[in-house]
Amino acid sequence: MTAPLLIIGAGGLSRETLAAVEAVNSVRPQWTVLGFLDDNPALHGQIIDGRPVLGPTGLVAEQPDAAVVLTIASPRNLGTRKKIVHRLDLPAHRWATVVHPTASIAPGTELGAGSVFLAATVVTAPQVIGAHVVAMPHTTITHDDNISDYVQFASGVRLSGGVTVGESAYLGSGSMVREGLTIGAGALLGMGAVVLSDVPPGEVWVGNPARRLRTTNSVDQIPTRTPA
Repeated sequence: MTAPLLIIGAGGLSRETLAAVEAVNSVRPQWTVLGFLDDNPALHGQIIDGRPVLGPTGLVAEQPDAAVVLTIASPRNLGTRKKIVHRLDLPAHRWATVVHPTASIAPGTELGAGSVFLAATVVTAPQVIGAHVVAMPHTTITHDDNISDYVQFASGVRLSGGVTVGESAYLGSGSMVREGLTIGAGALLGMGAVVLSDVPPGEVWVGNPARRLRTTNSVDQIPTRTPA
């Protein structure tokens, strides 16, 4: 028997997550996707990749038996994912963790509730990864990394060993991080950034080698607690 699933968001990552869910179901049926939830009223009633946009995110309360996955991710406001999770305040068991069948996740790895790992993502050695983490295709996370909650990896990110990534950081497409470094909470790495030194919290770094560009000014100040 499959479990009902609601996808929060109706953008590009939402479509990619739906495709990953369908790929999972093709191997072993696990979920029945009820549709998307999005707070943009202009989307309500639309059909996206064969699934309806049912209404706003608050409708999760009307489907208490449904699993939920959060698929809203943006470098423009790095606190959005955390804000939505805290607002919905769901118990941990409601959050679905989606791993594409082509992902290579080392046995013994613990993926936090609500995380999404898309096609060809790799975790090379067992580790604990935070809740509500997004890893887009071809992300590589190697040994002894420390990935906090709400981190977003765009496609093709490569972390060397022993890297710490703080809460709600966003690593842009193709960025690379040298071993043993720290990417601070709410930091943002530009596309193709080559990081050779620690990145402080709340800063934007770009280039090769990466250098500070500005502050992010985008992380919502929400008290830290263990996410649902």
